[in-house]
Amino acid sequence: MTSLAALASMSHANNRPVGDDRLAMVSLPFDGVDHIPLTAGPFMNPSSAPIEIVLRIPGTWDHPGEMVQRMPPGVQVSPDGVVLADGQRVAIAPMRPDNQFPKIFASSCRRPATPEELDMVNRYSVNMGLLGHGGSIEAARMMMQAAAALIHAGGAGVFIDNSALAHGGEQWLAFAQDGSPDALSYAFVNIVRGETEVWTMGMHIFGRPEIKMRRADLEPTGDLIINVLRYLCHTDREIDRGHILVLEDGQTLHVTKQVPCEFPEGSPVFNPHGTLFILPGKEVAEQN
Repeated sequence: MTSLAALASMSHANNRPVGDDRLAMVSLPFDGVDHIPLTAGPFMNPSSAPIEIVLRIPGTWDHPGEMVQRMPPGVQVSPDGVVLADGQRVAIAPMRPDNQFPKIFASSCRRPATPEELDMVNRYSVNMGLLGHGGSIEAARMMMQAAAALIHAGGAGVFIDNSALAHGGEQWLAFAQDGSPDALSYAFVNIVRGETEVWTMGMHIFGRPEIKMRRADLEPTGDLIINVLRYLCHTDREIDRGHILVLEDGQTLHVTKQVPCEFPEGSPVFNPHGTLFILPGKEVAEQN
């Protein structure tokens, strides 16, 4: 499996109260594991759900009961996973702490976490890993709600393996309360800026290809790739090579090619839908 440090480098290399009955249910090994196995677990079937969302929620819990006692009403916890109020289940895997994670978490935050959240991450005793099927907006929303339950139970924030992006707990709860495609895309999708190109990482969470554009086409604000990202998250259309995108402001873009993902299959950042290269429509018209 891709190491935590490697995940972070993918992003930064070119960028920058509950009753006692529920306590009795839980017997989680808080000594944990060193990483989350992506292809095993009671709720995973690689053939039917090849995209898996992997989240890490650091906390300072001393034992499972402390976490379970603070879970919001309607959320159940068992050794197999977290069961949300609507019955949906997310697998859970406690992971041992390591000395690299606090620094990686802080440097991966899109917005700075609060000092209290960062202090908790620096003192964390366990990372609660959440594993669930991905590939749609609905799946991502369900994983967001599961992670929000752990934040309510004392988690400091969320690190997303699929995009090497992190958020403090306060920000994550705001995303979960919103629940819109815009909030989900902001939470889950990283935007990486290289010297000449800008691209996304994490669009497979929604069952969508990554986006890559030339940096020069995004000046001066860089909002264009965000608008394309929002377009893909709001549409039910399958977008691939040759498609023309018409944004809300009337701007036209062309998908000029689609290439396989550069990351290896089995990595949490691997996108089976590949990457779309997008150019301004005016330039494509002039070339023709």
